[in-house]
Amino acid sequence: METSCLKNKNCLITGATGGIGKEVSIQLADQSCNLFLTGRNKKKLESLKKLLIKNNPDINIEYKEGDLTRLSDIKNIVTNAKHHFGNIDILINCAGIFMIKSIGKSTVEDFDKSINLNVRAPFILSREFSKDMVSKKWGRIVLIGSSSSYSGFENGSVYCASKHSILGLSRALNVELKKKNVRVMCISPSSTKTDMGKISVDQDFNTFLNPKEVAEYIIFVLSFDNEMSIDESRLNRMIMK
Repeated sequence: METSCLKNKNCLITGATGGIGKEVSIQLADQSCNLFLTGRNKKKLESLKKLLIKNNPDINIEYKEGDLTRLSDIKNIVTNAKHHFGNIDILINCAGIFMIKSIGKSTVEDFDKSINLNVRAPFILSREFSKDMVSKKWGRIVLIGSSSSYSGFENGSVYCASKHSILGLSRALNVELKKKNVRVMCISPSSTKTDMGKISVDQDFNTFLNPKEVAEYIIFVLSFDNEMSIDESRLNRMIMK
């Protein structure tokens, strides 16, 4: 069902060809949103664009490949998005890296890569695109957290540090921007059936969340256009025995 407040909005999705990012892209296209897709693989982005255009021929879809750990690539993505759409109404940060290493084997390079992709890139994109959102007094920013935004796990110091940081960033941005009707929310799913989720150890992949359901929830919270808002959410699968 199409949600009127999302129709014709310009949306930028990072990690658009990944598990959650792809499902979000599909569902936003079904909401008649214009999409700017980002990811590292140009062929995958082109394939996704063709799929979305086939099902939604009336919307505008552009993409730009890039590595969000590189400041130059982030700058190019921002420039291209503004060139094609003028402004971005909805920013959804799905790109991320999952790392399992003991503290003794973790390197400074590991830490920098995780922080740069999981935290620095969303910070820069939020900073750049929120300016127009504030001017228009309408905007939505979604940051993808994790159950690890609230807890820790063995050999997860680098990853957990980044996900705790993204939750803190989301909370601070929401306090700052919500008075301008720019809503910032951190959606934190537990383990999800994605390529990243396959790296998880000592867990049953069959019990993981479905990325389609995570995307449905994101669309649901984006659709609020009244005085009610959701600042952060923890998503878990209910196991029925």
